[in-house]
Amino acid sequence: MDINKRTILWIVFAVSLVALWNEWMISTGRPSMFAPTPAKTAQAPAKAPAGTPSAVGTTAGAAAVPGNAAPFQSQTVTITTDVFKVDIDTLGGQIKRLELLKFKDGIDPTKNQLLFQQGGNRVYLAQSGLVGAANLPNHNSGFTVRPGPRALDGNNQIQLVMDAEQGGVRLTKTYTFKRGDYVIDVRHDVTNVGTAPVNPELYLQLVHDGNKPEGSSWFNSSFTGPTLYTEADHYKKLTFEKVEKEDAAKRENPNFKPDHPTKADNGWVAISQHFFVSALVPQTKLMHDIFTRKVDTNTYAIGVVQPLGALAPGATVSNTAKLYSGPQEEAALEKVTPGLELVKDYGMLTIVAKPMYWVMEKIHGALGNWGWTIIAFTILIKLLFFPLSAASYRSMAKMKVVTPKMTAIRERYKGDPQKMNQAMMELYKTEKINPLGGCLPILVQMPVFISLYWVLNASVEMRGAPWALWIHDLTKPDPFFVLPVLYAISMYVTMKLNPQPADPAQAKMMLFMPLAFSVMFLFFPSGLVLYWVVNNLFSIAQQWVITKKLAPAEAK
Repeated sequence: MDINKRTILWIVFAVSLVALWNEWMISTGRPSMFAPTPAKTAQAPAKAPAGTPSAVGTTAGAAAVPGNAAPFQSQTVTITTDVFKVDIDTLGGQIKRLELLKFKDGIDPTKNQLLFQQGGNRVYLAQSGLVGAANLPNHNSGFTVRPGPRALDGNNQIQLVMDAEQGGVRLTKTYTFKRGDYVIDVRHDVTNVGTAPVNPELYLQLVHDGNKPEGSSWFNSSFTGPTLYTEADHYKKLTFEKVEKEDAAKRENPNFKPDHPTKADNGWVAISQHFFVSALVPQTKLMHDIFTRKVDTNTYAIGVVQPLGALAPGATVSNTAKLYSGPQEEAALEKVTPGLELVKDYGMLTIVAKPMYWVMEKIHGALGNWGWTIIAFTILIKLLFFPLSAASYRSMAKMKVVTPKMTAIRERYKGDPQKMNQAMMELYKTEKINPLGGCLPILVQMPVFISLYWVLNASVEMRGAPWALWIHDLTKPDPFFVLPVLYAISMYVTMKLNPQPADPAQAKMMLFMPLAFSVMFLFFPSGLVLYWVVNNLFSIAQQWVITKKLAPAEAK
C-alpha cells in the first residue's frame, strides 16, 4: 500500500494538539470534548448544611452583640514578614488579604501577587471557628488582639494572638509567622469558662468566589478550584460548578454522598490556582469531616470540622494546624505535608512531565536561565533520540532519491491502484525503505512536546522568567511573534528537505500547514515555541548532513 508518511506526520501532530486541547479543557474544570454535556442543575439557596459553619461573614466591619452593647467595630491587623504581608480582621480573626512580596501580579507587574483578598467580585478568605452549640465564637465573632510586634524585623518569627468569648467558651487564635516560610502555624485554644460541659467542634475553611482568574485564556490557563488529599483516596480535584451541584443535592437529600472523601485523620484541603495554592493542613491523627458547600451567591467553601471532645468547666483543649499560602514549588510543598506537591498539576502525562522538570531543574542549576535551559534540554532530547532520528532521516533521504521512480510507477499504473501499490511495496523492499520511518521521531517526541507544555504552564519557577532580548516571560506568548515566524520558516525548510508529494493538491496543503500551526503557536507559551524552533533547527542540520552523504551514493 502506498502510504504518504508526510500526511501521517501531520495527522499525528494534529491529533496530539487536539489531545493537548482536551487536556487543557479537563484541567480547567470544563468537560472533556469526548464526554457528553451534563444537564444543568438549578442553583441552591445559600444556606449551610447542618453541622457545618454558617455562610461567609459580613463585610461591613461590625458584628452584632447581644443586649444593648454597641456593635463590635472591627480592625485590621497587618503582619509583615520577608515573604508576605497579611491582613487579619478582628471580626472573626479571619485572614482577608495576603500579599506575596516575592511574586509580581500576572496582569500588573507593578503590583505584588494577591492570594487572599476581599473586594469587588473577588472573595478569597481563610476562616475558622467553633460549632457544636449555639453562640460559640466563630468567624463572625469579634476578637480582641493582644499586644505584640507586627513585623519580623530582626526576629525569626512573630505571633499574633487574639481572643473571643461567647456562649461560655473562650477561643484563642494564635498565628505564628516564620522567616522565609509560607507556612502559617495556626493554634486554637478552647476554654470552657461556663458552668456546664460543652462539646465544641473546630472548623477550618477556605472561601473563594467562582469567577475565572484574570488574564486566563484558551491557550494559557489552568485549574482554579477546590482540591484535597487523603492517604486513602489520594489527590482529588473539584470544581466550583461541582460544589454547587453537590450542595444542591445535599439540601434535597441529606443522605447524598459527595464525590470526594468525607472523613479522614490525615491529608489537607486547598484552593488551587495558577502557580499558587492555599492549603489547610488540620491536626493529624485526629478524625475530621471534610466538607464542600456553597456559602453565598457564586461563593464556595472547602474545609474540615474536627470534634474536640467533651470539655468540662474550666478545662482547655488545644488544636494545631498549618496554613500554606504561596507558590506551587515542589520542593517547598513536599516539606509541608505528604501529597501537597500534587497541586502542581502536570495533567495525564505526569509520568513524563515530572522527571522532565527534574532534569530541567538540574540544568537550570548550572545555567541559571530557563530559556537556555529549554535549549539545552532540547539538545539533550535530540541526542537521546539521535539513533532513531538518524534512521528516520536516512529513510526520508532514500525516499527523496527514489521519488522519480515512485512518480514513474504512479504514471504507469495510474489506472490500476492495486498494481500500483504492489509495485510501490516492491520498490520499498528493493531500496530497503520504511515508508513510515519518518513518523517515528514525531511519535516519540509528541509526549515530550505535550509534557513540556504542562511543565511551562504549571511551574511557578518559570513564571516571569526571561530568556533574552524580547522574551521576558517564557510562560507567556512571544509578544513580537518572532518565534512563531521562525517556526514557520524552519518547518518550510524541513519540508523542502523531505520528498515532495506527487499530488499537487497535497503539496499545496503541506505548504499551508506550517503557516496554520504558526498561527496557533502565536498563543502558546514562548518557551514551548522556543523548544520546537530549536528542535527544528537541529533536525534540519541533521537531515541536511544525512541527505548530502546519502544522495551521491544512491545516485551511482
